[in-house]
Formats: sequence, structure tokens, C-alpha cells
Amino acid sequence: MSTTDPRPRFVSGAPRHLTPVPRWIADELLGGRPARGTDTPPVTIREARADDAGDPGIAGYRALRRAVFCVEQGLFPDRPTADLDDHDADPRVVVLLAHDADGTLLGGVRLGPARAAHPDIGWWTGSRLVVAPTARRRTGVRVGAALVRAACARAEAAGALRFDADVQAAGAVLFDRLGWTRVRDSVVAGAPHVTMRWPMTRVQDLVVATKAPLGALVGGLGPAGFVGDDGAPVPGTDVVACCDAIVPAMVERDPEWAGWAGVLVNINDLAAMGAAPVGLLDAVGARDASFAHRVLSGVRAAADAYGVPLLGGHTQLDVPAALSLTALGRTGDPVPAGGGRTGHRVRLTTDLGGGWRPGYTGRQWDSTTSRTRAELAATVGAIGPDAAHRPAAAKDVSMAGLAGTLGMLAEASGVGAVLDVAAVPRPDGATAGDWFTCFPGFGLLTADDPGAPAPDAGPAVSAECGELVAGTGVRLRWPDGEETEAVTAGVTGMGRAGAPPRYLLDQAR
Repeated sequence: MSTTDPRPRFVSGAPRHLTPVPRWIADELLGGRPARGTDTPPVTIREARADDAGDPGIAGYRALRRAVFCVEQGLFPDRPTADLDDHDADPRVVVLLAHDADGTLLGGVRLGPARAAHPDIGWWTGSRLVVAPTARRRTGVRVGAALVRAACARAEAAGALRFDADVQAAGAVLFDRLGWTRVRDSVVAGAPHVTMRWPMTRVQDLVVATKAPLGALVGGLGPAGFVGDDGAPVPGTDVVACCDAIVPAMVERDPEWAGWAGVLVNINDLAAMGAAPVGLLDAVGARDASFAHRVLSGVRAAADAYGVPLLGGHTQLDVPAALSLTALGRTGDPVPAGGGRTGHRVRLTTDLGGGWRPGYTGRQWDSTTSRTRAELAATVGAIGPDAAHRPAAAKDVSMAGLAGTLGMLAEASGVGAVLDVAAVPRPDGATAGDWFTCFPGFGLLTADDPGAPAPDAGPAVSAECGELVAGTGVRLRWPDGEETEAVTAGVTGMGRAGAPPRYLLDQAR
């Protein structure tokens, strides 16, 4: 984009600056294209740390805040630091600064974790939105709207699952127009404000993309009492069968890891059913023998790591990349996903070791490739046949992420769920947004009576972090008592599981 282009743009250069975006995206962020033929200079939005007082942009932003909030509006005394607070000293807080082509500061907005002295749990707030008086009627560019939209995108990119702002009452109309929702009236610095919230749809979008079609496609499959489960009890036996496929693009891109992951997800499915794994079958499609060897190398390595025999399968060459596996396990008392009831406590048992799989940051957490066979066996047996206690309901965290998987457990149980965000075990290297929507390596959600013992899962940690409630969907509960919607209603449309059939009850005895 040339320097004479009248349309706004983002710039980069410093390590923390926003990434350049295509022209049409910048136009959308900044509230629409100006009329053709205008001579409006380009506007750039860059990012700086709020605590970096040595940055000329931050110094200018603070001076502009004083001019507007202290002098023009009289919200604070006219002193250089009158409107500064703990957020200005928090190194996690950022300021988005809007400049024109000459470098003149047009405005800025501050955003970061809501509680300056606490860990970032995915609750962010925006504040101190200010626009220079000379920029408030700028032809073709709405600077305030530009900063608000950019702040929403930045909060989402930081993994926030809640984004609030206390907006001066006179400015609430702008936020209404930009898609924010009103929460309540509030007072800041003695002036009337409106607490507003940007709708975060990351969890719901994942649910819609991965699980929403299942009801229409596979509704009615499986024995009664095990609707939406990770596996299916085989009638007349104590065998549980699970089957999972790996996305073809992942097989093509990373065949060895795809092979490992194919074993991993199936073993996790058996673990969620409380079954001890006894064998695996694979089905591999590959363009040639060399590629098939790479996929099967990953399958064999994972099977050996878990100590589960690879019994056989099928291999087809000269076809597009494909991989699916079937796992067989045994238990006389399978744990259903639909065994939860209102009042049950929700627990997450998960392995926080490891880190993001290279190439899959924010999507796949690898906690398994560095574990010993004994450690893996302990996680798999957390609620298995030899476990001291087996919960009322369980489900393996997989494609729908933590909140979406809890929604599936709740749906099968005919209830809703509330998840206490601050109580969810989470590794230091993952944002809340990523952790709530990623595949976590090993993650087991269980529901049981209050006070029920935690599963013994070796290196994994376990914590109560929610409850099953009347209704549908999943809500996130925050430390201030607020609840926000993560999953609007049922996840799959497959409905409630109902009671297990008689033959399974007899088998359990």
C-alpha cells in the first residue's frame, strides 16, 4: 500500500506491533471505506506496552488522556498522573495507538487482563479510549470506531474469552453500533458509564464447526444409555470399541505425528469409558509405500509407548492420505457420558506437562510423547477397571475443546453446565482461549457427587472446576460472579442418553 493511499492501514516493524492486514480488512476494522477521490491521509494503528513510559507514543497517549479526561471533561484533577492506575504499570497491558501519515497521534485505547495483580485467566477489559479533538470529525476515518474494533481483535488474539469496557454514557451508542451488548449502568470517576461486553464466540464457533452436524448424521446409533459417548459397549460382552480418524490434511502434513495422534485419541476414548485397552486396528491410505511407512511408524511408536498391541488392519496405496484406528478395551462397568445429574460437580483431570506441538501452537498440546509407559498407563487407568472410584459420567476432551466437550457431556446427561474459569487447571504456556478450544493431549472431564475422590492419574493434575445445572449449554463463571455464555444449547443435537439397557446392567453385576 503506497503512502498516498487514502485508506487506513496497519503497520509493523517493532516486535509487538500488529501484523499488516489486507486493505479490505483494514477498511472493515476502521468502519468503512472513505469516498473515492478524498485526500484523507493514511491512518496506522500500532501497539505499545502501557508501562513503557519511555515510548514517545505512550508519552503522547498519556498527555492526550490528561488533556481530555482531566482538562476537557474534568473527570480527574489536572495533574500528570491523575488518571493513571495499576493497569498503566502492568507489563501485560497494551495500548493501541492511532497515527496519521505525519506521525501525529490521533487517539489510543488501553486493554489487558482485567485484574492487574492476578493471573491472566482470559478476562480482559478495555479502557481509557481517547481521541484527539482534531481527529473526532476526521473525513473518511472514524478513529474511535477504528480503535474499538482493533481492540476487540487484539483481545481475541490474546486468548481472551471475556472482554468488557466501562463506556461513558454518551459514547455507548458507538459501542451499540459496533456490536457490543449492554450489561449494566455503572459509575466511573463520578460520571455515568455503561458496562458493555464484546461477544466472544470462539467456543461456540468451534462447536458449530466440529460437532453440530452429528445429530442429523449419526443420531440413533449406539446402544441406549451411551448416546454421544467416546466409545460403544459391544452387546453381550465386556468389550468397548472406539474408532477415530485423523484429518487427512494433518496426515499429509505430518504423517508420523498423525500416526501417534491416531493411537492417542483412541486410547483416550477408552480411558473416558473406564476401559482397559487390549488392542488396536488401523486403516491407512497413502500415495506410496514410503509415505505409508511414515504413518505406520508413528502408529507403532505410540502403540509401543502405551504398551497396547497393534493387532492388524488395512493398508491401501496409490490413494490420498488417510488414517483411522479402532481401539478395543475391556470393562464390566463402562462409564457413560450421559450419567451426569443436576448438582454433580465437574472435574478436569489433565496432563499439563509438555508444550505446544511444533506447527500446532494454540491447537494441539503434546503432553504424551515425553511420558514413560508407566506414566501413560497411569493416565489411561485414571477411572479404569482397577480404579478405586469411578465417576457417574466422563468424557475425553477432544475436537470440541474443553468447554465444547463439557457441553457434550451435559447434553447427553440432559442438563447444562457452568465452568469456573479460574479453577480450570491450565499450563503456563497456554492462553485461556487456546486451552479452552485446543486438543490438550490428555484431558478427562468427569461429573460426580460433591466430595467424590479425584481420579489417580499419575502425572496428571485434577481439580473441581464447575457443576452441572438445570438447563442447557455451558456458561463460564468468572471471579466477580459474572457468567458468560460459551455454548448456547446442545452441542450435537443427539439429545439425552437415557438409562443403559438391562443387559449392560446385568453385565456390570
